[in-house]
Amino acid sequence: MDPRGLVILVAILVAEMSCVADGTLVFPVERQKRSLSAIKAHDAQRRGRILSAVDLNLGGNGVPTNTGLYYTKLGLGSPPKDYYVQVDTGSDILWVNCVECSRCPRKSDLGIELTLYDPKSSETAELVSCEQDFCAAAYDGPMPGCKSEIPCPYSITYGDGSATSGYYVQDYLTYNRVNGNLLTTPQNSSIIFGCGAVQSGTLGSSSEQALDGIMGFGQANSSVLSQLAASGKVKKIFSHCLDNIRGGGIFAIGEVVEPKVSTTPLVPRMAHYNVVLKTIEVDTDTLQLPSDIFESGNGRGTIIDSGTTLAYLPGLVYDQLMQKVLTRQPGLKLYLVEQQFSCFQYAGNVDRGFPVVKFHFEDSLSLTVYPHDYLFDFNDGRMWCIGWQKSVSQAKNGKDMTLLGDLVLSNKVVIYDLENMAIGWTDYNCSSSIKVKDEATGAVRTVGAHDISSVSTCFIGRILTFFLLLIAILNY
Repeated sequence: MDPRGLVILVAILVAEMSCVADGTLVFPVERQKRSLSAIKAHDAQRRGRILSAVDLNLGGNGVPTNTGLYYTKLGLGSPPKDYYVQVDTGSDILWVNCVECSRCPRKSDLGIELTLYDPKSSETAELVSCEQDFCAAAYDGPMPGCKSEIPCPYSITYGDGSATSGYYVQDYLTYNRVNGNLLTTPQNSSIIFGCGAVQSGTLGSSSEQALDGIMGFGQANSSVLSQLAASGKVKKIFSHCLDNIRGGGIFAIGEVVEPKVSTTPLVPRMAHYNVVLKTIEVDTDTLQLPSDIFESGNGRGTIIDSGTTLAYLPGLVYDQLMQKVLTRQPGLKLYLVEQQFSCFQYAGNVDRGFPVVKFHFEDSLSLTVYPHDYLFDFNDGRMWCIGWQKSVSQAKNGKDMTLLGDLVLSNKVVIYDLENMAIGWTDYNCSSSIKVKDEATGAVRTVGAHDISSVSTCFIGRILTFFLLLIAILNY
């Protein structure tokens, strides 16, 4: 082994021993047929300034029976090479599989070409030393045993037991800056990301959902969004509109001018995007619940996570909600599918046969969930299944978490305004376009939905234009 390889190996071993968790993740799924159990397992594990608007290609679909993966294509290095990564609001770093990795997937059933990142093949790649400020921040202080020649290691263990570890590098990220209506131009910025050398569990196997890595879109300073904002490239505001009807949608970094969106405050100092849920209404009837029922998890508030496919409610909330949802159909016979999903046969229009559910949040923001949102077609129209799920307490305080995923967030423009610590949404046609403000010029630009799935005859998913969509994923 050459000296450089030995140094990298030492960094990886330090990462493994230190068990530094830069983020958490539940694996999202793409638009391929998978069992409903796999969908549930996916969710259960997770849980001068030049400010400009940005957008980038991303693929996937949030329909449970088609699975719920959204992923983006990034350019890394000089000259840039393409890498396909899951995007995740539940973690805070970008990492890709590296050339040293012996158990990294070499192929994917998604119809995309996987690539191993090689720092030696990039003219602009630099190893991040454990003595650098970024490493000290990641470790909340100086790393034990640090020497100047040792790269800064990372290590993440996910809820299903899968893990990734390696070392940090700094290199160019190439993305699309919006410079006109439905027009972009390539731009790059130097960022720090993980070079994944050791993968285990699902991450180390070729499968229908194999990708090149993960992009964390959390709030920490290590995220790509935070790094771009710190360098003056963008504002810390991003939005997405996920189309689970046609596939694809819209994603952009920058201030959304149209549509107008009302917001609710984010709970401060939380690892995830938490908000204060006040009440739930079913067919204009408010559920009678304890006042602290939604102060769940290891903090307080309800988690908004587009990377989770379904929606999870405390047991008491789930029982009342289900009772009221099924009131209109007293003769309905429920079947237990895969030992966890309540399903039924129904030939009518579900929007006429079942009630609308409304979530009411702080500052009078509401989230309307229609029957076609929380009911999903299973078995090619012969059966409908209910997307509401009962959460299981995993918090130290013993309370069940409340987590709202793609099931209720699709077909809406969702805005994450980290400049003002607020989040909001509005119903929207995600196959259309939105308008964002270019802070550099003051101009308002149109960012549209895209479907580039035709680039591969094997590609089953629908791809949309985004910059960095959240997909997040929670490990609660």
